[in-house]
Parts: sequence; C-alpha cells; structure tokens
Amino acid sequence: MHTSGERGEMLESDAMTDSGAVLPWLVIRQDDNGNRYRVGRYATQDEAQKIADGLDRNGHKQLYWVERTSRGARP
Repeated sequence: MHTSGERGEMLESDAMTDSGAVLPWLVIRQDDNGNRYRVGRYATQDEAQKIADGLDRNGHKQLYWVERTSRGARP
C-alpha cells in the first residue's frame, strides 16, 4: 500500500471543481522511465487509495500511490 508522502513530492495545491468540491487527494502513476502522471483527484484518502489498490491489483506494471496536495501552495 502506498500512502501520501512515501514517494515523490506534492504536485499541486488543493483544487476546486466547478461544483465547488475540493479534491485534495491524488492518485499518481510512475512509469518505468520515472515519469509521473496524475491519474485522478479524489475527495477522500480512502477513495483515492481504493483506486490505487485496484490499479495495482489489476496487474499494471506501473507504480501507483496516493498523495495529498499541499495546502496554500500555488499551482
């Protein structure tokens, strides 16, 4: 299980959707070349972790983990 802060740095600040929902939890994917991509944004850590775990369970060869965006950081 990968959790916030284990790998990499925070990628961006909390984001608000058009509906006003704050989605501070990110699922990040790292490929074999070390490139990182945001898979999705989620409202809760549990929701994000379920997505990351599901991708790991499906046999994807990439590395997936969950990060919380830093508060007050500017994009």
